[in-house]
Amino acid sequence: MTDDPNSPQKPKRPAIQRPETLRAETQRKPAQARPEPVQPETEQAAQPSASPEPTAPRASTIRVTPSPQAMSPQPSAPEAQAQNLSAPQDPAAQIPVTQPPTVPAEELAELVPELTPMFPGASPFLARFLPHSPPTYAGLNESFCDLHAFLKYLHEHSWYGYLYAVLGDQTAYVLLFEGRTVTAAAASATGEQALGELLNLYEQGASLSAHPLSPVYAHVLSGIGSRAWKFNLTEDFTGLHARPTGAIFYARGEIVATLPATLPYEGAFPAPLRPQTLILPRSLAGWAHHHYNLTLRGRDGMNAITDVYQVFKNEYGATGLAFIRALGEKLTPAEYAMRSDAALHDLEPMVHSFLKTGYIREV
Repeated sequence: MTDDPNSPQKPKRPAIQRPETLRAETQRKPAQARPEPVQPETEQAAQPSASPEPTAPRASTIRVTPSPQAMSPQPSAPEAQAQNLSAPQDPAAQIPVTQPPTVPAEELAELVPELTPMFPGASPFLARFLPHSPPTYAGLNESFCDLHAFLKYLHEHSWYGYLYAVLGDQTAYVLLFEGRTVTAAAASATGEQALGELLNLYEQGASLSAHPLSPVYAHVLSGIGSRAWKFNLTEDFTGLHARPTGAIFYARGEIVATLPATLPYEGAFPAPLRPQTLILPRSLAGWAHHHYNLTLRGRDGMNAITDVYQVFKNEYGATGLAFIRALGEKLTPAEYAMRSDAALHDLEPMVHSFLKTGYIREV
């Protein structure tokens, strides 16, 4: 059936608004009365508000601790909107944007620990930046502990830490990485000469102690020598950054510790990717700097088709074969130790054995 256009029109019913339309209008009403947004912290501090009337702080989406309201069951969306329209929000239940969350001091200390200097005020750079560490071994001396045997023991156990020798007012410090001596310092020497100084003091009756370190700290300190370099922080920087206000330990670009030990200027001690072993000076280990010639027996010891080869291999293994080949290529034991990252105290007994059994002879 169709409506007659000539018939009187019936009054129209009022349009029923959709829930979405009603909700949109309801949300627009409080938006007109909403105060201006709170400026960020830096801008708010630099530009004071021109209006004398206080404005309610804007709620932040970051909460340091959950409030009791957040712990209780939350109302549904329609109920929450009704509460927003009917009752003002409590400013105390909100956190202003100008109050960022803070990290507790205890957690900050755990993230970046502050170490204590073991030798505060020491003159050698290495000693100055060594952190405090209770000794694993203390009171060692020449009368009952052979130093070379002790170093070999530390090498076999891949020990990390530093040695400290003292005799009267004379001191020496040696850092070990994976049980290898990688850097050293004494009153007037660094590197190999300082390592020799520690051995000399020990032979004269010095007391020796061994202080353990974590592998990360030992690596950071392995680059400390006789001078500091210009600091250039890169994403993979590992080493020590020294300043007049303190020192910072970096591992692969990240701060791993701080130490209240200073330099009068700013400088850096970058650590090598893999610390190299210190070699004793010629005056203390002349055998390590000598050249050796292979005898006929020594050349047979490297020839796999001879009976001497089997005897040699059974006695010295692959390590001995690599070492005697290097001697045949005119490398000194010290040069071989540098290239192969071997310890001299492991090579010394082989050199003496090679000489005794006739595999090599000294030039």
